[in-house]
Amino acid sequence: MISTRYATPVIILLALALIPTILHNYIDAKINDGKSVHNIAVTLNDFTSMPSKRNTRWGMDIFGSEDWFERDYKNEQSDKVRLFTARAYNHKRLYHHPELALTHGHSLSKQENLNLSGYPEIPVHIFNNDNKSILVAYVLLYNNEFVESPIKHQLGDSLRLLVNAKKPMTLFYASQLGLSPDTQFNQSSVASLLSLAIQSFQSQTKNQID
Repeated sequence: MISTRYATPVIILLALALIPTILHNYIDAKINDGKSVHNIAVTLNDFTSMPSKRNTRWGMDIFGSEDWFERDYKNEQSDKVRLFTARAYNHKRLYHHPELALTHGHSLSKQENLNLSGYPEIPVHIFNNDNKSILVAYVLLYNNEFVESPIKHQLGDSLRLLVNAKKPMTLFYASQLGLSPDTQFNQSSVASLLSLAIQSFQSQTKNQID
């Protein structure tokens, strides 16, 4: 038998415990900032693009995303870079080894994290294969901040979700094949295209969003 003097704090604690359940299981509360990766320009400086031939359900099946695209961009030097971008409310499906799905069939190893040249606030996760003929890089964006450590982000986001609605994470993923082994990331077409795609996404105006 619980003393009546504890009734009020117990009721308050139970009510607080119900907030995440109501927010995410019943209401499925989400915040939509109105931005879309589809508004990223199909031509970025001297890069022009063609859409890939992925099935329209692929992004949802693999990454839980309804807002995604994959395009092949080529510049005037005929450097071909594949760009995949997606937004999803289930962050883990975006940041948990996206290279396994997006560069399937190639053995990649994590090389390093670097900041994008000219943008010290943008950490980039970089991968190569053994002979460095393949370069893969991706950037994660959440709530207008770039994510350096997905694990740290996961812990912090778990706490935020106890009392807040979900916000989408955005993945920018670029890859290039057939590179010289001495190619430096920040001098690569992958870095250039990533930078341009991120700028294009972040510059969306209210008219575009509406």
